[in-house]
Amino acid sequence: MAVQYAKPMIGYLATGILVLALLRFGQAIFIPFAFSLFVIALVAPLQIRLQRWVPKLLALFVTLSSTIFIIVAVGSSVTWGLSRLGQWLFLNARRFQDVYVHWTDWLEEHGIAIAGPLADRFDVTWLVSFTQGLAGRLNSFAGFALLVFVFVMLGLLEIEDFAKRLRSPALQPQGMNMLHANREISMKLRRFMLVRTFASILTGLIVWAFAYFAGLELAAAWGAIAFTLNYIPFLGPFVATVLPTLFAIGQFDSWQMALAVFVGLNLIQFLIGSYLEPRLTGASLAISPFAVIFSVFFWSFMWGVPGAFIGVPILIAFLIYCEKSSVAKWIAVLLSAKAFDNSDRTST
Repeated sequence: MAVQYAKPMIGYLATGILVLALLRFGQAIFIPFAFSLFVIALVAPLQIRLQRWVPKLLALFVTLSSTIFIIVAVGSSVTWGLSRLGQWLFLNARRFQDVYVHWTDWLEEHGIAIAGPLADRFDVTWLVSFTQGLAGRLNSFAGFALLVFVFVMLGLLEIEDFAKRLRSPALQPQGMNMLHANREISMKLRRFMLVRTFASILTGLIVWAFAYFAGLELAAAWGAIAFTLNYIPFLGPFVATVLPTLFAIGQFDSWQMALAVFVGLNLIQFLIGSYLEPRLTGASLAISPFAVIFSVFFWSFMWGVPGAFIGVPILIAFLIYCEKSSVAKWIAVLLSAKAFDNSDRTST
């Protein structure tokens, strides 16, 4: 009996490993494809509504133009912020070099030797080149964006025909289940991105105000960076907190001021990310925090920064499909707080 159960499990495990390996090694295609499905889920309702009033191609043009404008606006904000930071670091590289030497001497006086070979190789210009290189990579995603654009355009052109095929009697009941799941995914992803956008704008404005009143230079740049990176759960706010803290060490040459900046930024991120956002999203998007963290780190391991950005939307889609399946519904109950709450209510 145990052998009979073990054989299917081994088969499922082997299949899963092969699929993950395919997603990892084929990321040049799968990342743009995943992003295109994500964008289609967000903008398809706009496309369908516009088609009621204007021709299909004109509705497609308006939808794609609006999508491109929003993506370029969000991407340009972090690019501008990192470019400003890179310019400032280039002009003030000597200050950071002196701060490094000062902190190294202080640590050595207290018995913590970190200089050695590191001191011989350290050059603050690596920080400048890293920042400028990151901004350059953000500016050079034209090929990726073009592929996503093509996928989105073809998907929006075929979305109505695809829905008709799902209603075909030959695909029932799987077709209607998939159609209902897709609609629910689209609705939840739109709500997720609406709340995330509001939280990102609020985070950017508060970080800008905090940096300005704290006397931290490049306050607008820090606000723009915090606004964009807030779209990446956990990893984005962490980077948006650490970078200004390191910058504050170089600007003020005071660990007390750097600590104040670090605490203030973390407080902002905590209040918005852990208190405000869950209240705005409500129970419909309540997902286990462990599942969210695992999804972000897993997909960042698989696909890098794009994977970290799209990890939570993939998790949302996965949970909805599991919830619609009688075989995999237990996964949705296990990972979704909403499903768990519903089961509690029915039992009471």
